[in-house]
Amino acid sequence: QVLSDVFNAPVYTIDTTNSACLGSAYRAIHGLVAETNVSLADVVKSAPEPRLAVTPTTGAEELYRPLLKRYAELEQKVIYNPASSC
Repeated sequence: QVLSDVFNAPVYTIDTTNSACLGSAYRAIHGLVAETNVSLADVVKSAPEPRLAVTPTTGAEELYRPLLKRYAELEQKVIYNPASSC
């Protein structure tokens, strides 16, 4: 639920062991075939059917939007000027 609320997006799951690892493997395959213009949809077409697990909580976006913006600002500060973040 937290991921759905923070990113204001529905979360889907698949009924398989280590689904996060499977997702990472599909992204890695997609990266390997990127030069051949194969879409991610084509790479995962044999994946198990996802099911909707949760949707964002009403009003959560108003809470998390400014926090995500602040996080992005801090991340950029660390990336481009790491000495000043200490």
